Amino acid sequence: MAKAEKAAGRPRQALMGQVKRLVVKIGSSSLTTRGRSLDRRVLRRLVADLVDLRERGMEVALVTSGAVAAGMGHLDLEVRPRAIPDLQAVAAVGQNLLMNAYKGLFRRRGVPIGQVLLTAEDIFDNRRRYLNLENTFRSLFAYGAVPVINENDSVAVAELKRQIGENDMLAAYVTNLIRAQLLVILSDVEGLYSAYGPRGPEGELVRQMRYGDAENLPTVERSGSAVGSGGMETKLRAARLLMASGEMMVIAHARKHRLLDIVDGCELGTLFLPARKRLNSRKRWIAFASACKGSVKVDRGAQRAIAERDKSLLPAGIVACEGNFVAGDTIRVESEGGGELARGLSRYDVDDLRCILGKNSQQVEDELGYPALEVIHRDDLVLLI
Repeated sequence: MAKAEKAAGRPRQALMGQVKRLVVKIGSSSLTTRGRSLDRRVLRRLVADLVDLRERGMEVALVTSGAVAAGMGHLDLEVRPRAIPDLQAVAAVGQNLLMNAYKGLFRRRGVPIGQVLLTAEDIFDNRRRYLNLENTFRSLFAYGAVPVINENDSVAVAELKRQIGENDMLAAYVTNLIRAQLLVILSDVEGLYSAYGPRGPEGELVRQMRYGDAENLPTVERSGSAVGSGGMETKLRAARLLMASGEMMVIAHARKHRLLDIVDGCELGTLFLPARKRLNSRKRWIAFASACKGSVKVDRGAQRAIAERDKSLLPAGIVACEGNFVAGDTIRVESEGGGELARGLSRYDVDDLRCILGKNSQQVEDELGYPALEVIHRDDLVLLI
């Protein structure tokens, strides 16, 4: 029985009992009142729960929205700015207010916090910066500090919205980076519903979702509130990423559901179960943090070899390639129909690969003048199906 199937048959309390490291993300609409000011009651309860979990011996990190919303309240703005310079300015005003609120609440419980403002460059492209960031989180936990993370909206709004998306996805990338066993997204919805209409949820609340059910997920439109920018669509993207990495995620209501109850295994919100065994740090970077520079299409034989028999990808199984990549770059592996099957590190430049598509090892050696290599070795290949 696959790990996901075993997990699906286990009570939630048993699954939550395995969580040693936790990331919590809370959205802007949950952190603010209608007057655009920070909701101190929500903040106090959230911080209290995080500290209680920490005192149980759990490592906790917080990904928080709210900088723009807090800035809007301070500047008496009713509508979220659209222009990037205006958004950056409002975020710069609000970030200080937000962090001071967290600092004061955690300090009352004697807990230090560490502010981590991320840009796309910290998560994508540069493996060294990625590892340095991983080490930073490890040191924060070792010092007993709670990392409080946000996008660096004041300097990198355009870049982050293009490459990361929203704070839901930022939270998923952080969870993936630090290999936390669970991400809890606290929002203004009670979870995922079985159907959606123009005005929102129309079906029943889905209590549990397995990775294999991803193709049956309801169609939802990207949405955002007057102060926030996310929606269910970005939450589902975050869930797919973490399920593929071998971790769990819960979507729950920030005001109706208590974080402590969720971690204790109460049937609250929607639980997304992992797909397979947990990926190691390097494979997580290959699959979800390194930027893809191109793609290859493979025939059915190669697809079966990599997906069912854990084989490396060879030149003979490739029918086409696109992009401008060099050896060592991350590329997508696609079926002949265009669906993404995997990602991995290419051992060939794109020009050399175009010369050896569909050729066996001897033909590759004759063409290039040196022994054939795997296009992607199985140790550098991460399945996404």
